[in-house]
This record gives sequence, C-alpha cells and structure tokens, in this order.
Amino acid sequence: MRHIISILIENEAGALSRVAGLFSARGYNIESLTVAPTEDPSLSRMTIVTSGTERVVEQITKQLNKLIDVVKLMELSNGSHIEREMMLIKVKAATMAQREDVKRLADIFRGHIIDVTTTTYTIELTGAGHKLDSFIEALAEHKILETVRSGVSGIARGEKSLQI
Repeated sequence: MRHIISILIENEAGALSRVAGLFSARGYNIESLTVAPTEDPSLSRMTIVTSGTERVVEQITKQLNKLIDVVKLMELSNGSHIEREMMLIKVKAATMAQREDVKRLADIFRGHIIDVTTTTYTIELTGAGHKLDSFIEALAEHKILETVRSGVSGIARGEKSLQI
C-alpha cells in the first residue's frame, strides 16, 4: 500500500541524508521525496511517498521519530488530504498537426505550454500523480523528449495540520 509521510524537520545540513539513510539502511524504497523550507526558517517540510504494509510504515515512523532532526511527523494517507505533483514535459511538435494535437491535449488536462520552439513544446502540468500518468499516456503517439516530475507535496484537509 502507498503511504505519504509528512515531516517537519530541522533546516540544517545533513538532516535530509539522515532521513534517506534510515530508509536505505532498512531496505525501504522512497518512491518520491520533496523538501523545502516552511514559514519558519528553522524548519523544513519533507514529504515522502513509500510503499509497504501498515506494520512496515509503523516501523518507519517510529524510527523517524527517533531521529534528532525530526520535530514532528504525520502520515497523510491515514486521513483526508490533498496531494499534488508538478511535471514539466518536453514534446516534439514540428508539424502543424502535432502542434494542434499537443495543444488540445494540454488544454484538456489543464496544462500550460510554457516554452515553444520551432520543433518542441514544453508543458507544465499540476495535479495528482494519476493525472500526470494519464497525460503521458495520452501523448503516446508523440515523441516525448524529456520529463521532469517534482514528487508529491501533500497537506491534510480541514483543521488538521502539521505544526509544532
């Protein structure tokens, strides 16, 4: 099962590597990892997506809580939450027919064409991971030159929040 773990961590050198090291030392895979400073410059928020049984994720969260850099954590998958991912994708669009088709697909998926050359379009798309996957599938007949994905960012819905 897929799990999203959100962590408030001290914003200092080595904190990210200690968290990643915990996963690799125990043989757990990180599917996605995003990290950035919060409104408090001394803290960063890290969002990790991993897979495993409830028992495995419980073990992971207990180990994470033991790390000195971890201030607080919450498993977002346990409750109602919002998750988003951002993707930049560069597609070959040399002919007028290719350009029209790529633009139509970008519009359907509410993407934005952010760069145009004589032979390529670069599209920005934000949404849940399955939406981004569907967009890539929809582009199957087009040559995808490059894809960059940000990884999942998530937040709990309603009054529940991750704060100290």
